[in-house]
Parts: sequence; structure tokens; C-alpha cells
Amino acid sequence: MRIVLQRVREAAVHVPRDDADDEVVGAIGRGVLLLVGVGKGDTEADADALVRKIGALRIFPGRTPMDRTLADVGGACLVVSQFTLLGTVRKGNRPGFDRAEDPARAEALYEYVAAGLRAQGLEVATGRFAATMAVHLVNDGPVTFVLEAEDGRVR
Repeated sequence: MRIVLQRVREAAVHVPRDDADDEVVGAIGRGVLLLVGVGKGDTEADADALVRKIGALRIFPGRTPMDRTLADVGGACLVVSQFTLLGTVRKGNRPGFDRAEDPARAEALYEYVAAGLRAQGLEVATGRFAATMAVHLVNDGPVTFVLEAEDGRVR
């Protein structure tokens, strides 16, 4: 499982509708935007390891530039599914997505990540799985980390 974490001042996910206005399906103020890619063979143990790490990361300023956790600052999470994080571009010019998990299993693990963050007492908003989305964000820092888990451990 791969998650790109970006510290944000605010973020929102818009989904196009048939009329002129997009629908805002998730929005947060201060916190983190989490782009979640679920790969073949990823497990709930992988998701649990990443959720624990995200909750414990000291990435907000306090006495030092990286001193406080999401909970410490009352931050929220915007969780967005992004299968393209598992894409490969080694051969040819068209990305391959054979490492990405089957959509039904990927959606279950994506929802599992969001539920795990909520269980930590964090405010969580989500995108819409498998939808075409526009993600609007204001980076804070910018601070960006790529987190990966395999065999129930963060790598």
C-alpha cells in the first residue's frame, strides 16, 4: 500500500456533475491530504500500520518545525483513492497498472484506512472511489511524504 501524505492548510475534492457546478464530496481545513494507492496483495495489516504511522507523525510546527501530531493541532484527513500511485512507466510510454488491486478489494481497503483514522478520533473526509475527481489543496510548507507498507510494516 502506498500513501502520499501532504500537509495542507485546506483541501477539497470536487466531482463533476451534469450541470455546470461540481459537487464537493469532501473538504477539510488544516490537516493532511492522503492519496491512497492499494496494490495487489495489500492487507488490513498494511493499512493498520500506515494508519498508526499517520496518527503518530509529528509533522506540524510546535516548539520545533516538526513537533506536533494531527491530533495535537486538531487537524483533519482528506482521504482520496488514487490507483495511479501503483502505476509503472518502465516499458513504453503508456503507464501500466497491473500492480493495482482489483477495484472491489481496493475500495474495501481504502474505506478501511478512512475508518482506522476515524477510530483514532480524527476528523476524516473522503473523495468518491473510482470517480473522476478534482482535488483542490493549499499546501502547507510544502510538506510531503510517501509512506509504504508491506507485510504489515511501514517501509
